[in-house]
Amino acid sequence: MTDEEIRRQNHYRKMTESPVQRLIIKLAVPTIISMLVSSIYNMADTYFVSKLGTSAAGAVGVVFSVMAIIQAVGFTIGMGGGVIMSRQLGARETEKAMSSASTAFFFALALGILLAVFGVLFNKPLMRLLGATETILPYAQSYAAYIFLGAPFMCTSFVMNNLLRSEGKAAFAMVGITAGGVLNIALDPLFIFTFGLGTAGAAIATSLSQAISFVILLAFFMMGKSNVRINIKKVSLKGRLYLDIVKMGLPSLSRQGLASLATVALNVSAAAFGDAAVAAMSITSRITFFIFSALLGFGQGFQPVCSFNWGARRYGRVYDAVRFTAAVGTAMMIIIPGICFIFSSFLLRCFISDDAQVIEMGSLALRAQCFALAFQGICVTTNMALQSSSHYGKATFLALCRQGIFFIPVVLILPRIIGLNGVLFAQSISDILTFFVSIFFFISFLKEVKCKASGTPDDNLIH
Repeated sequence: MTDEEIRRQNHYRKMTESPVQRLIIKLAVPTIISMLVSSIYNMADTYFVSKLGTSAAGAVGVVFSVMAIIQAVGFTIGMGGGVIMSRQLGARETEKAMSSASTAFFFALALGILLAVFGVLFNKPLMRLLGATETILPYAQSYAAYIFLGAPFMCTSFVMNNLLRSEGKAAFAMVGITAGGVLNIALDPLFIFTFGLGTAGAAIATSLSQAISFVILLAFFMMGKSNVRINIKKVSLKGRLYLDIVKMGLPSLSRQGLASLATVALNVSAAAFGDAAVAAMSITSRITFFIFSALLGFGQGFQPVCSFNWGARRYGRVYDAVRFTAAVGTAMMIIIPGICFIFSSFLLRCFISDDAQVIEMGSLALRAQCFALAFQGICVTTNMALQSSSHYGKATFLALCRQGIFFIPVVLILPRIIGLNGVLFAQSISDILTFFVSIFFFISFLKEVKCKASGTPDDNLIH
């Protein structure tokens, strides 16, 4: 047996025999750090750009929907390819896993290049479409131009990050993402203020940092740190694999793609109440996403455990993993948002201290969203469990709920009825409605897994 085969065998035993709770925590810690760092460098752009004024801060909110589209492509291909690859590794189909990983990488690279070309050519009309007012438009164009140029690096970095996490190598994924995030935070003030590049400087810092993350993550695959290799010769020419990758990634596309549409709808609704409303919701969205990213990170530590053991038919471990993740995730979303609820005004002042109107609007919206986040532990766990176990139809529907089926109608209709408060409370109302749908799927999934576990050998039974 070669060293590589021994390493794969040891990894298989770790994923299928290690205590579930300890394994999830071990994988979740680096993914939480990755998500928080990724969120921090998004917040860093908002923080430094907001020093240029309210309109500049609003521009970051407008272009955030562009970044959400780029992330949607990366996460869709990466999550879809990662789930397929993880289940194949669990079933000990290594060659198929390598093909899935390589296909996902080059598929995302091609789509990233297409996004870059389209975005550069249609920058101005896109910014208008995404909700930029006349005063925000120049800042948004400057910021978006360089974000589009970085799209190929962003898409492929998200794919490699997801592939590493899906095979249980979350620490390597953390290194790549964290290095880029720290670099971005350091470069923001340098490019924005020292070099006098304004909003364009923030975008250059972001794109350059993503390129560095790309190089680091790719090096892990090229140096054999992963159980699979990315190789253009392994790219599949069969349309079925591409379709399966997209199908498995549909929940991620729904989450990330609708995040973009939801941001557009939010900006359009907020714009009716002036630049201050757009800036307030831009800052609030970044803060709540930072909080939410901790839950997503924990869920992403759970996901490879779920998909790997589903592929290995260890259904008792899947059952234990789902219950543990839901309980810990709910506790996290009570404690962390609770602290932010208390210090909501202080957090807004950290971003924009000289606009009382923005602080007042943002504080109210932040408190409402912190309250609703307490319900998201069940929602995220259920969605990721369904996605990891090939229930892509149910997972996609559930992903559509939070920022699509519920949020978009609420944010477009409610402001017409109750004015500005309709904009401020839209996300929290959507979150609570999504919880009531999620709890049904959560109970149903646990019953299904329990039935599967009861028919497996004794060592797979629920403990």
